[in-house]
Amino acid sequence: QVQLVESGGGLVQAGDSLRLSCVASGDTFRRYTLAWFRQNPGKEREFVGVIGKSTGVANSVKGRFTISRDNAKATVYLQMNSLKPEDTAVYYCAASSTIITSSTTSSTAYAYWGQGTQVTVSS
Repeated sequence: QVQLVESGGGLVQAGDSLRLSCVASGDTFRRYTLAWFRQNPGKEREFVGVIGKSTGVANSVKGRFTISRDNAKATVYLQMNSLKPEDTAVYYCAASSTIITSSTTSSTAYAYWGQGTQVTVSS
C-alpha cells in the first residue's frame, strides 16, 4: 500500500503558475504509476496527467502542464503554467502498481488517492 499527500494548491490569477507536489510513503515508489486528476463539485473526476506505465497530459492542458517524478524523493509533481479560470478544481494525486497502459487515464483504475488540494484561478 501507499499513502499520498498533495500540497501546493492555492489562489492565483489567470496566467500565473503553480507547482503541485504529491509525496508517497509506505511502499516502493518506483513501482507505481502516478497520475493527477481534478474535480469540481457535481462533476466527474477528470484526468490531467500520468507518469509511469504511460506518460502524458490531457489535451486540455497540453502545452501548459507538465508531470514529472523524483523517485529518490518519492514525489510526483504537476507544473501548471498559464493557468486559466477553467483550471479551478480540487486536484488529486493517484497511484497504482498494477495498472495497464490502456487504463492510465481512468480514475477507476487507481487504488490509492490523496486527500486533494484546491486550486483556484481568478480571472
